[in-house]
Parts: sequence; C-alpha cells; structure tokens
Amino acid sequence: MNKKDLLIRFLLGGAAVSLSYLITIISPWKILAGIFAAFPAVMLTAVIMVGIASGTKKATNIARGSVYGMIGGIICVITVLITLETSENWIFSIILGLLFWLGSSLSISTLRERAARKIMSHV
Repeated sequence: MNKKDLLIRFLLGGAAVSLSYLITIISPWKILAGIFAAFPAVMLTAVIMVGIASGTKKATNIARGSVYGMIGGIICVITVLITLETSENWIFSIILGLLFWLGSSLSISTLRERAARKIMSHV
C-alpha cells in the first residue's frame, strides 16, 4: 500500500468516525448515535480503494468478506450489550465482544468455504 492510499483511507475512515461522533453529540434522538456508530466506513473505504487499485473482482471479494464481518458485528453488539447489562464492566464487555466478533466471523467464513467446496465437488 502506498502513502496516497493510506492517506485516503485515513481521511475517509476518520471522516466517518468524526461524523458519527458529531451525530452522537448533536442528535436529539440518542438511538441515531448508535445507528451511526455501526456505519460501515471501513468496508466502504476498502471496497473503493481495492476497486480503484485492483478492479471489481477483488473489490467483490472484500465486500463478500465484509458480510461475514458484519454478521460477526451483530454477534459482537449482542455480546457487548448482554455483558454490559450483567457485569457493568465496559472494558471486559468490549474485549469479549471483539473476541466473539472475530471468532464468529472466521467461523462463518470457514463454514461458507466448506459448503462451497462441497457443492463444487458434487457438480
């Protein structure tokens, strides 16, 4: 990755995070802040940058992988919420949520690859 790509990723991702934070502060609807906290800035930036640098096929692979990560994101959010409500320890809740996000995302990806190989072997 060259410096220009890194700068563009930093600016796009940083702008999305900053916008999310500003909405948190100024929005009269507090749920809106949570919705914007889930904005897929990293995925969009990755698809844009890979699409520009390597074309649609590789950008499609990034988007496909993002599906697994976003499903894991749902599991992460549920884990953090339940852990916060039961333990009232936000650091532990975040660490556990991130571990569940990574584990579930990798598991879903692995299961999908195995299913695809199994289907291809029957064709």
